[in-house]
Amino acid sequence: WLRYDYGQYTWRASSSQMLDKRGMVIWSNLFHIGILGIFFGHLFGMLTPHWMYAWFLPVAAKQLMAMVLGGICGVLTLIGGAGLLWRRLTNQRVRATSTTPDIIIMSILLIQCLLGLSTIPFSAQYPDGSEMMKLVGWAQSIVTFRGGSSEMLNGVAFVFRLHLVLGMTIFLLFPFTRLVHVWSAPFEYFTRRYQIVRSRR
Repeated sequence: WLRYDYGQYTWRASSSQMLDKRGMVIWSNLFHIGILGIFFGHLFGMLTPHWMYAWFLPVAAKQLMAMVLGGICGVLTLIGGAGLLWRRLTNQRVRATSTTPDIIIMSILLIQCLLGLSTIPFSAQYPDGSEMMKLVGWAQSIVTFRGGSSEMLNGVAFVFRLHLVLGMTIFLLFPFTRLVHVWSAPFEYFTRRYQIVRSRR
């Protein structure tokens, strides 16, 4: 939280929509819908204890749902993110206000998205969900600081390992990029006093 306390001016999305709206709405919406779906899918899918859903959601059904919904959200993220990156690189006005970290983090997110989509065929080879449960066990052991997490990845396809490593790298880079804006939401807007706007006569 040091950045939030001492560098609040840098804690922002740095939207470039005012510079040029062409393609911004569709690409931004696709990207954000997709990446939010991926985030919450990973959050609940990987970190929810098995006993909480075992009585109504079999592991095989959970994996199928993750593959279908994750695939859809992944494609949305990939299309939207590629459009935003192309716009940032080719639009002169947007490029002039872009920083190197902006371009790097978007490129990393797109690579991570491609890796995630690449895991789907490997997951399909284990319709019983056994491969997925290894990854779930790994994620929960990391979050709860349990030892032996690396042993849970024995036999897991290399593409999964790449996906995990790059995912952890994104977490490390997170505080130093514009991604921090996801933690900020204008909740005070709903409780603030009404503003009176008077036009000049």
